[in-house]
Amino acid sequence: MNTSLLQELSAICGQTHVLSEGDLTAYEQDWRKRSRGKALAVVRPSSTEQVAAIVKACAKAGVSLVAQGGNTGLVGGSTPDGSGLQVVLSLQRMNAVRSLDPANLTMTVEAGCILQTLQETAEKAGFLFPLSLAAQGSCTIGGNLATNAGGTQVVRYGNARELCLGLEVVTAQGDIWQGLSGLRKDNTGYDLRDLFIGSEGTLGIITAATIKLYPQPAARLTAWAAVPSMEEAVKLLGLAHQHLGAGLTGFEVMGQFALSLVAKHYKQQRVPLYEDTAFCVLLENSDHESESHAREQFEKLLETALEQGCVTDAVVAENIAQAHQLWHVRESIPLAQADEGLNIKHDISIAVSLIPKFVAETDALLAQAIPGVRLVNFGHLGDGNLHYNVQAPEGSDGVAFLRDKEEEVNTIVYDSVARFEGSISAEHGVGSLKLEKLEKHKSPVALAMMRSIKQALDPQGIMNPGRVFKT
Repeated sequence: MNTSLLQELSAICGQTHVLSEGDLTAYEQDWRKRSRGKALAVVRPSSTEQVAAIVKACAKAGVSLVAQGGNTGLVGGSTPDGSGLQVVLSLQRMNAVRSLDPANLTMTVEAGCILQTLQETAEKAGFLFPLSLAAQGSCTIGGNLATNAGGTQVVRYGNARELCLGLEVVTAQGDIWQGLSGLRKDNTGYDLRDLFIGSEGTLGIITAATIKLYPQPAARLTAWAAVPSMEEAVKLLGLAHQHLGAGLTGFEVMGQFALSLVAKHYKQQRVPLYEDTAFCVLLENSDHESESHAREQFEKLLETALEQGCVTDAVVAENIAQAHQLWHVRESIPLAQADEGLNIKHDISIAVSLIPKFVAETDALLAQAIPGVRLVNFGHLGDGNLHYNVQAPEGSDGVAFLRDKEEEVNTIVYDSVARFEGSISAEHGVGSLKLEKLEKHKSPVALAMMRSIKQALDPQGIMNPGRVFKT
């Protein structure tokens, strides 16, 4: 054990915030329980200056760092390896809202702020922070930015990248870059902010961010529609763009089997319209005029969709409670799938126009390779992002399925994604889980440029090594 380094870290942020003994599972194991490492220590700083001092100490000792927020990631990107030589730097204590600028429509927050706390803070001030994820009660804004998180409102507001105007970052050398500008226009050279967003802690550590706020909509309505096929779901999306315009803030697709798992494992939830249709769609319309105007738009959209056959039945939430119930069904799919057993997750993006053909062809390939395989297909159709997950055949051993079939399934799915010129990671990142696949599916030119950036900003290779790509 590196005793001198631990002593130095204790001097920086206090002995009680340097954890090297006892049960560290919350920091060493990922949310899915797919990866478990061993840390030299878990360090919990309370300020950017402490983060900088920790990085300098680790750089001097040649010890690598794994930055961690809420540890809710899905690709093994925020847990240490098994060497017992890495320091986990938890940002959970850095959770202050530093300022809110109503005139500039911005809020400056520390990286450890829980996403739901930011949403509630913005709402209390009369504004909207639209980033919305199933894990929003646990995930942190630093992790959201480090992975360029997406969520359910990307179709209107964009990914985390589009919601961030500035960053504060501690570099691999322990310097502090103050880039917390709330400017929407700053054309003075390379956009350093965008280097760190989505870099998964491999280039530096995000310690604070200036994020965009929006006016609260006057009304927000939710509808649930049954659609007979993925082709018709895409057709409905086109109609929604025509009828709702910028008011379309959410467009989620959910396969029948995915919804049947929610009905099976959460019997207290009412899952509407799913039993007699291939897919259901959850739509959200945010209107800045009035609820009556939003409802009128929805009714015209659904009337047209019913006439054209892309919707067979639909319901519109009558109140906020009903809307929350519908969204709760959607957000329960990953949990219901976990209750069903171990599964193989995919977070892919395809051009919306090509998704029906991708689904048909990939479904057929998987069914041919693994008879009885079950597909939990759901996600953010509005921006072309599917969580195209694969469950073992009914009655089979999930552990054995994962062990024996994961590589085959991933090869089939990712090769299909490549044929359709899509991406193997839409919003979850690469982490360690997709490291090998990125080497195969990312262009050599892109990988070479990424390695050049990594070498320039982190020449010692101490920032989250073994993540995103091989160095």
